[in-house]
Amino acid sequence: MNVATTDIHPTAVVCTGAQLGRNVHIGPYCVLGENVTLGENVTLHSHVSIAGKTSIGAGTTIFPFASIGHPPQDLKYAGESSELIIGANTVIREHVTMNPGTAGGGMVTRVGDNGLFMAGAHVAHDCQVGNHVILANHATLAGHVTVGDYAILGGLSAVQQFARIGQHAMIGGMSGVVDDVIPYGSVLGNRAHLGGLNIIGLKRRNFSREQIHGLRNAYRMLFAAEGTLQERLEDVATLFRDHAEVMEIVDFIRSATRSICTPEV
Repeated sequence: MNVATTDIHPTAVVCTGAQLGRNVHIGPYCVLGENVTLGENVTLHSHVSIAGKTSIGAGTTIFPFASIGHPPQDLKYAGESSELIIGANTVIREHVTMNPGTAGGGMVTRVGDNGLFMAGAHVAHDCQVGNHVILANHATLAGHVTVGDYAILGGLSAVQQFARIGQHAMIGGMSGVVDDVIPYGSVLGNRAHLGGLNIIGLKRRNFSREQIHGLRNAYRMLFAAEGTLQERLEDVATLFRDHAEVMEIVDFIRSATRSICTPEV
């Protein structure tokens, strides 16, 4: 354990073998296991429990009663030495839980940089979460879920195992998501249906009027009443082949191994 320039409260328990970067602050009653690695400038406020083979990136802040890196809630887990990797400058609020991977899912759960995980949020085993992702209060990801960059999950929403949430997507509060959500899409309801594009998010992130206009036109074509989804997808791929954002949606749907969220009929 490197204790140089760290601030460890006398009530904290830091096991031999834990690796601490510079300027780490570990508050009262925190517990760190022997395979935990904290990057520089990480802050654990108090009563934070971190276990397993867990790595936390520089500048991340974790609030009281978060449970990070403890064994996954998967009956198939057999104690394998899997990992949880959390990126830099992430904020993890009270009572958040994040679990490591399993042998059935690649052995690694990853959480990207600059995320915000509000109170009670849950990231299950083998999830792959991108950068700048927000999970509002008590939003939950089941195992093997993939979440793209800048996605936002509203409070009390729940995503079924193996689902994919595309980048810049918005999940409405209290939504139950059982299908894949296209990039830039906005879904809501139980079970969730596609309600349009995440226009507010696109404007906040300075997408141009031309980019948004192209996405809107492609969306209307893709989810029109005529023809099959596959036929409409090929039409959109041809007409918008030079539109990068639209082609992200096309590629996302083409790579789907399960159904995607569609508008309510």
